[in-house]
Amino acid sequence: MAVYAVGDISGAHLNPAITIAKALIGDFQWRLVPGYILAQVLGAMFGSLLVYIQFLPHWDKTEDAEVKLSIFATAPAIKNNITNFISEYLITFILVFLIFTLDRNEFSVGTKPLVIGGLIFSLGVCFGGVTGAALNPARDFGPRLAHFLLPIPGKGTSNFKYSWIPIIAPIMGGCTGAIANLAVYEGIVNIKLYVMLISTIVVLFIIKMVEQSKEKKISYMDKVVQINIFSEK
Repeated sequence: MAVYAVGDISGAHLNPAITIAKALIGDFQWRLVPGYILAQVLGAMFGSLLVYIQFLPHWDKTEDAEVKLSIFATAPAIKNNITNFISEYLITFILVFLIFTLDRNEFSVGTKPLVIGGLIFSLGVCFGGVTGAALNPARDFGPRLAHFLLPIPGKGTSNFKYSWIPIIAPIMGGCTGAIANLAVYEGIVNIKLYVMLISTIVVLFIIKMVEQSKEKKISYMDKVVQINIFSEK
């Protein structure tokens, strides 16, 4: 519906991953990117405000803070930063690659948004069980920020520690998908593709190192606790 509403006005990106990907391949002006992203985040926050009002009688009755957060933002079924990142990266890669493929084809008037909607629905069904399938940094960050700001009783944390994944992974996946689309359909293989692939590997390596560091710290703390218990005995 949003594409039908504003498609002729702004192009209906609706998603920072789309906006940045288009700018990266030269289909959109970089100077317009910040304004588009701000509008996308604010739009997501406004939508979250409407959701908050709709569920107003339910906040006091719902005790589980995670359930309240899930109405606004995504969360992984199993917290594993590497697999969570890969999932969001891959799903947005597929989304952007296929949207740019659809842009190369002609459709009957008014049918293209339906096809894209079906694509997003299909990806959500396939990947939603893993991370909630953010697909869109604005869709996650905007509502998460709204959750943080709104006076929701017993809402708990907004889990900003996880929020970087549904922001960074979709942007990187979307940019890689756009550049890969050029390589497949136009034979354009430039330095940007290699930069994105190397950047992805570097990010995954950093995540792995951080996770290992945390595991070592936890293991060390466990040993300290065991030594203290043994000493007390």
